[in-house]
Amino acid sequence: MSDDGFELWDLRVEVVAPEGARLWCGAKVGDWFELRGEMLHLPPGQGISIYSLASVLPLLAAKQRANHPNDWMESDAEVACPDPNCPSRLRITRIGRRRFSHAAATAVPLPTEPR
Repeated sequence: MSDDGFELWDLRVEVVAPEGARLWCGAKVGDWFELRGEMLHLPPGQGISIYSLASVLPLLAAKQRANHPNDWMESDAEVACPDPNCPSRLRITRIGRRRFSHAAATAVPLPTEPR
């Protein structure tokens, strides 16, 4: 059987804002969560606004993958708070790679013929 492995980046998403800015989204500068594989981890006692999470969530799967070096996903790393009055941003940082097995991640088998 051939190697069915693949790698994804683990990500840290951190709240950043201009010094002294008033945030309206319920976050504090420095709040963070990590995406390790498909699991979201927050530090004990810290939450995240569902609206802020919704603004960054669609980008996380793409940020976990290796893209073409010229793809904007490789250079752009900050997502604006969805509240137009809030100056905060969510900064996405790649923090490490994790290896997965296709067979352990899905019930759908790999194709037997090359694609």
